[in-house]
Amino acid sequence: MTRKFWKRTEPMTHTGLNRSGPDHGELDRAEPDHAELALLLPAPSAPAMSLDRRLLFEEHLLNEIHTSAPLPTPPRRPVRRALFIGVPVTAVALGTVFAVSALTSRGNTAPASVEAPVVAVEAGSTVQLVSTVQQIAAAASAQQTPEPGPGQFIYIKSTVSWMSTSVNGATNESKTWVQPLHQREIWHTPDASKGWLDEPGYQAKGGIGLGANNPYSKPKNGKDIPGDETRLSYDWLKAQPADAQALLKTIYAKLSGPRDRDQQAFEEIQEIINEQLVPAPTAAALYRAAAQVPGVVLVQNSQDAVGRSGLALARLDEKTGERTELVFDRTTFAYLGSRGVQVKEFGGIKPGTVVERTAVLERAVVNAEKERPAKGGTA
Repeated sequence: MTRKFWKRTEPMTHTGLNRSGPDHGELDRAEPDHAELALLLPAPSAPAMSLDRRLLFEEHLLNEIHTSAPLPTPPRRPVRRALFIGVPVTAVALGTVFAVSALTSRGNTAPASVEAPVVAVEAGSTVQLVSTVQQIAAAASAQQTPEPGPGQFIYIKSTVSWMSTSVNGATNESKTWVQPLHQREIWHTPDASKGWLDEPGYQAKGGIGLGANNPYSKPKNGKDIPGDETRLSYDWLKAQPADAQALLKTIYAKLSGPRDRDQQAFEEIQEIINEQLVPAPTAAALYRAAAQVPGVVLVQNSQDAVGRSGLALARLDEKTGERTELVFDRTTFAYLGSRGVQVKEFGGIKPGTVVERTAVLERAVVNAEKERPAKGGTA
């Protein structure tokens, strides 16, 4: 059923209303013509809706699916965070709402989705997991990572694609679509207090501010709400011990919500290495920590968003059937990007469907927000 929303400035009509009968004959003749009354009286005022409330309302409308018959509701798949993870929590809380607003109220139409690629599902194994992680950690320790100074910005350039699903209300059939591969660039200060995100077609034209530059972040008294610290910034990572167990314990302590905590921890590590500059000792510890998350296996053949093949540290989300894969070059053991593959059918999504792809193309330190490095940085 498709709902027709009534606007406050439109007259209400009662077409087809039957009030005939012994008790309602006179009432039917005396019924006033609402359309005529609307012409005689001024239209009711429509008080302006606040920006925050309008954005929440838009998100609700866009997430609601109207069908001619009730559909079975599968367990809800966790929503990937669309904005950079290191912005203050007050901004993250509104990140999803803003992503909707960027495509609607700002007049920025996203490119049409494309059919999701399908790959053969390869079984993962813990055989060679420990030795492979040791090689990955050794490569990370030897990496020459630039260190941002005061007033500088960390720059990350990636190619990405995420999932969307369409449902045919008449046939109860669903089809998985993905965004076409597209570029995503992010700038942020070492403490993640401010930054910029440019993702053409998926954010407002020209990009959006992050942290203090985000107009939808409203901290109290000019500061973050007490107890809500800026998470997973470069400065935060640099201050952590280069010890896998201690780092993993800290990551678990920051998790919340009803989802599987092991899966949350693995995805938290994924988000750090996708869009953050990680000091070399911390990166080595982070990869060792990822391998210590229960359920993590080694997948011998994976691929990032730009087609670079490699091996992967992977973990299956038993609730959604999606396996998150962190892809590494099989020769240099450098991190390439990530991939999400449906291993078990869930909500009509068939096994082998690739629901998420990322590829980190460049990491660098620049002197100003929105400045691009003159020479290629590291990946």
